Amino acid sequence: MRADRLVATLLVLQARGRVTAAQLAAELEVSERTARRDLDALAVAGVPVYAQPGRRGGWSLLGGARTDLSGLTAAEARALFLLVGAKGTATPQVAAALRKLVRALPESFRSHAERAARAVVHDTADWDRPPVTVAAPEHLRALQDAVIDGVQVRLRYAGRDAAESERAVSPLGLVAKGPTWYLLAGTDAGLRTFRVSRIRTVEVTAQPAQRPEGFDLDEAWRSIMATLDERRMPCRATVQVDNPEVLRVLQYVLGTRITLRDGLVAEVRGPNVEILAAQLAGFAEHVDVVEPAPVRAHLARLGAALTRRYGDARVR
Repeated sequence: MRADRLVATLLVLQARGRVTAAQLAAELEVSERTARRDLDALAVAGVPVYAQPGRRGGWSLLGGARTDLSGLTAAEARALFLLVGAKGTATPQVAAALRKLVRALPESFRSHAERAARAVVHDTADWDRPPVTVAAPEHLRALQDAVIDGVQVRLRYAGRDAAESERAVSPLGLVAKGPTWYLLAGTDAGLRTFRVSRIRTVEVTAQPAQRPEGFDLDEAWRSIMATLDERRMPCRATVQVDNPEVLRVLQYVLGTRITLRDGLVAEVRGPNVEILAAQLAGFAEHVDVVEPAPVRAHLARLGAALTRRYGDARVR
């Protein structure tokens, strides 16, 4: 998780004095691009991280020699703890690292850092939905270790149809999408995604994992999400909205499933014709579906059904 890496990045800088992004990436087993993003995040948060160009350059903590482990000012320590100390986001390992870092801070900084760590709560429950507590999948820890150790594993995996299969894979990373964990792994057929809750058994092998050159977990996941989103929402319609206020309401209701095209023209997406038409039916007075014809036809059927049911109702 990113919070773990930020704390680890800071501690590497304290221990080494100066490192290049490539050295930091090798130390933390991430891509060089990810290492640079983490360094930038620390700098934005107020931690005195700076880059020095040249053959002997690299990233360092401002100030050089120091008498305590952290080398941070009170404001810098507070910024760090606000960044990674939010309840609900810190793993037990991060929480332990933060406690150690607090003990390493000068006494005058300690109370501010502790208050910063308690200043933010991350509530993962959505509006209008009851909070859901989901236990970590059974094999999550074994897969995390395999990713870190860079070794192949043999999985027994249940597909959507519940049929089980066995395969050897090279674990490349783990991603939490809401409460659901996914394993990204290299296989004989290329990069594949496995839902961790469907993994029945994990057998760790001594074979080194085959990691593609320059593999970046963030970029790989974004690419996978784009593909999955297209599969989830394949139905598209072009709509003409008659005023900006209705367009704002549509954006609120549909979220990322609406894309502005030109002025009050937009593209909306849904899982199928029926659901997309039903969602647009409530905006019939202000939204004209330009295309495709199947969505227009289903809207007409919905309108006829509403007229049959409510046509004799008196409008007050």
